[in-house]
Amino acid sequence: MKYVEIVCDAGCADNVVALAEQLELSDCRVGPAADNDTLILRLLVSDDKLQPALDALQTLLGSQPTTHITVLPVEIALPAAAREEREQEDSASAAREALYAEVEKNTRLGANYLVLVLLSTAVAAIGLLKDDVAVVIGAMVIAPLLGPNLAFGLGTALGDAALMRKAALINLVGIGLVVVLAAGIGALRLFETSGTELLARTEVGVDSAVLALAAGAAAVLSLTTGLSSVLVGVMVAVALLPPAVVLGVMLGGGQWSLAAGAGLLLAVNLVCVNLACNVVFLIKGVSPRTWFERQRARRATLIYALTWVVTLLLLMLLIYLRQTLLG
Repeated sequence: MKYVEIVCDAGCADNVVALAEQLELSDCRVGPAADNDTLILRLLVSDDKLQPALDALQTLLGSQPTTHITVLPVEIALPAAAREEREQEDSASAAREALYAEVEKNTRLGANYLVLVLLSTAVAAIGLLKDDVAVVIGAMVIAPLLGPNLAFGLGTALGDAALMRKAALINLVGIGLVVVLAAGIGALRLFETSGTELLARTEVGVDSAVLALAAGAAAVLSLTTGLSSVLVGVMVAVALLPPAVVLGVMLGGGQWSLAAGAGLLLAVNLVCVNLACNVVFLIKGVSPRTWFERQRARRATLIYALTWVVTLLLLMLLIYLRQTLLG
């Protein structure tokens, strides 16, 4: 459940109370504010009703410059909810504003992001070159490549071009930095590049696409349902970080054919992760508040989903041709 506190003009109290009754919210209390012109209303809202309540409140009070709405998590609410209500809350999605706040912070190109990219690349490169799976897993845990892809998918679902641009930029910078650093490591030729872990990331097929689709879908479900994203971060890192590192290592070592295989794998994984994000956000009903914005966002989602599907089909054709040429 969520605790919603509303500061608004005193004349709007009856409208807010009527709205709470209409939405069948759990509790609604009215209290005085610091002056006589404003009131504080407190609502106890279940997760499945939070987004409709916030949308209705913004529509009702959005034109008032003094209105302020705060949403806080509820650790305990007594008496406990009935079993049917708990089952509804288990299937509820996080509010649009909460999703945005969660992913927007992952589109900030700062020192922390760059350092995490550098560290995860170095750890992954060493693990791959030494055929050490445990080290590779460690790199997956610290890899920061999950956030930008989720942010781009959410930006598409909301029709937010600014968020999409920031997400695309930081994703490009992150993956580019991984490839450049790994190329430098590969150019040093300190290790053999014939290890199992390395060569496994130069082969791409349908199973690679399935893995990336599953990782992207799990990432969005984790975000929208409030589940822990640690394991999902590992899944997405499996799909994105290792092939990017192998691409760089092979480019640095001058092994162009193997680099092409790793590059195809990276491209397939990127397309599949973003396609899965689009589809799951669409199924979960994540959309803007107003009708016009919803129509525009839905059109953008369908266009990008179709673009990802076409791109994936082209990549699969390239993979087939490459496998045919290599015999």
